[in-house]
Amino acid sequence: MKSCSMSSPSTQLATLRRMSIYEPFHQINTWGNTFQGDASPNTGSSTVVEVDAKLDNKSEYVSHDSIEPSRSDQEANKPSVKVQRRLAQNREAARKSRLRKKAYVQQLESSRLKLAQFEQELERTRQQGLYIGAASDGSHLGLSRNVNPGIAAFEMEYGHWVEEQNRQICELRNAMQAHVTDIELRILVESGLNHYYNLFRMKTDAAKADVFYLISGMWRTSAERFFQWIGGFRPSELLNILQPQLEPLTDQQLQCMSNLQQSSQQAEDALSQGIDKLQQTLIQSIVADQMGSGSYQSQMADAVEKLETLESFVNQADHLRQQTMQQMSRILTTRQAARALLALGEYFHRLRALSSLWAARPREPA
Repeated sequence: MKSCSMSSPSTQLATLRRMSIYEPFHQINTWGNTFQGDASPNTGSSTVVEVDAKLDNKSEYVSHDSIEPSRSDQEANKPSVKVQRRLAQNREAARKSRLRKKAYVQQLESSRLKLAQFEQELERTRQQGLYIGAASDGSHLGLSRNVNPGIAAFEMEYGHWVEEQNRQICELRNAMQAHVTDIELRILVESGLNHYYNLFRMKTDAAKADVFYLISGMWRTSAERFFQWIGGFRPSELLNILQPQLEPLTDQQLQCMSNLQQSSQQAEDALSQGIDKLQQTLIQSIVADQMGSGSYQSQMADAVEKLETLESFVNQADHLRQQTMQQMSRILTTRQAARALLALGEYFHRLRALSSLWAARPREPA
């Protein structure tokens, strides 16, 4: 049986003092164990590193957040720069639009004045019952006292057509002298051919307005009218004029040109015979039963109905001219076709110059 021994008061006082001295160290060890968890020897240092790393990351986040507003400010400023640039572009576009509108209004005003002047001249011509002459090339505009608006428009268009033809001929001549490539030359050749085709289209509209005016050639100069055939040039004569300017030609080209000239001549003869037959038919319609009981109005109506076929003859003649030019351009090389257009343009230019010289020739006093 164990006996319980009682310690002395002095011993108890010493024990209390030791406990009071070491208690803080005991509590520190207890807190350390709490942080250490399983009391692993490396856990304490790793925990400190993790805490430091978290603190560092937090500092990075704070630093990044402190920088981010400045970037957002820059992004916020970018739309304002774009808006300012767009506003500047809009102002420049508006300024150019105002300039174009002003130029267009001025052009309309100029055209209105020219039209008013032209109408005054037409009215003066109606009152006098005379023909008026053109100003520049010595040609005569066949404007009678009963002026047809379609014919007046055609004369103005044809004047622009002649100016454009002169410009194209100069451009083609300069290109030939500069020895441009065949591709560039082909573009000019196609443009020149299309320019003639556009004239045929204009003549189709003019024939609907007044086929007599168109077939009489009053829209052309006097020398051009001398060589005119059904409102234009003879395709076969055109080939005769151009072929010497295109030499040397290969044997195949010569054969093709000969066949083209022969077929053009045959088509011309057929159209000429049709025109002659139409004239005979009109004469018979006009003079038929003059002394009889037939109605004058019915006879004139019949003549007018037959005369409407004259417009078809003019269109067929222009179609033959266009087909001849197309076939010729296929037979020739690009440079030969360019030389053909130059020769054709020069030919018509000299005819107009001859008309001006003839009109301005000195005359002996009567």
